[in-house]
Amino acid sequence: MPSIAASTDVFVIGGGPAGLAAAIAARQRGFDVTLADAAIPPIDKACGEGIMPDGLAAARVLGIDLELSEGQPFCGIRFCDGVRSVEAVFPGVAERAIGIGMRRTTLHRIMADRAAALGVRLAWGARVEGIGEDCVHVGGETVRTRWIIGADGVNSRVRRWASLDASKASHRPPSSALRFGFRRHYATAPWSELMEIHWAARAQLYITPVSAGEVCVVLVSRDPHLRLDEAMHLFPVAARSLQGASPAGVERGAISASRRLKAVTRGRVALVGDASGSVDAITGEGLCLLFQQSAALAEAMERDDLRGYRAAHAQLMRRPAFMANLMLMLDGRRWLQRCAMRGMVFQPRIFELLLAAHVGANAA
Repeated sequence: MPSIAASTDVFVIGGGPAGLAAAIAARQRGFDVTLADAAIPPIDKACGEGIMPDGLAAARVLGIDLELSEGQPFCGIRFCDGVRSVEAVFPGVAERAIGIGMRRTTLHRIMADRAAALGVRLAWGARVEGIGEDCVHVGGETVRTRWIIGADGVNSRVRRWASLDASKASHRPPSSALRFGFRRHYATAPWSELMEIHWAARAQLYITPVSAGEVCVVLVSRDPHLRLDEAMHLFPVAARSLQGASPAGVERGAISASRRLKAVTRGRVALVGDASGSVDAITGEGLCLLFQQSAALAEAMERDDLRGYRAAHAQLMRRPAFMANLMLMLDGRRWLQRCAMRGMVFQPRIFELLLAAHVGANAA
């Protein structure tokens, strides 16, 4: 295990994007920060790998300018139901707003480098065994700390240790609300400057350009056994675009669900990212949320009062949760999908307004 200081101002448990964002934000406020994760980079996760314009803006607040990185820009969203399609670009005033498609491992490296440059103490391969009122037990040692941040994902142990699991509106989403995502990369040049969402009766396919020679394809459905190869016939337009493209890596899976906690802090323990609740992956807003939550948490810690973080967290979750519920109304309702698509094709302005609302902007 790497050497860890005997004391620190902020101890972050979890070294994914949420933990790194929280560590960066705290370090920007002048805190001494230690981050620990049992994993060794590069750390990957099955996700759509698209970062919306509001997510890029939130990352810039942390000093992470992803627009200048190795990602692939996309300028809007296209919906396709196999018969019709509708698209819109992101609203921008001075210039065309963009999103960025980027491999999760690339994002992780960029964020870890930013944290290290700021002086965050990164303890990779260090397993946290528990927490106390003012300490963290890690690798057989006890580290004194003023603040503890749980950024250890949807199955957060920190949440359990801090007795915040008992504060959930429900212990976990019902099995009927769970959705299962499977991601694979394909070696092919992107055929569009848009992120595409293809709709079938009970599944969606997300296609995001992540480099000049690669796209990320994610299948999401309520069937834990449905995989990309078996599902591709459901999406004939996407299948034609991917014809002849070879897989670039293994297929990875993850669970997607909307989950809201009654409380995200207890004492001097705070949760960020999926540990603090989540919205369905259909929104693509997970990264934006964790960037924004981290900035709000750092400000609250600087004021020595987490009430501001609790209020900010609830406010930040409202729009993504509303948009997730709105889009999930279409899931499994083919007739409603077709009605919605016909309406948006007839009146493209509707889709433009929905996209503007989705990324927290006003359409021009």
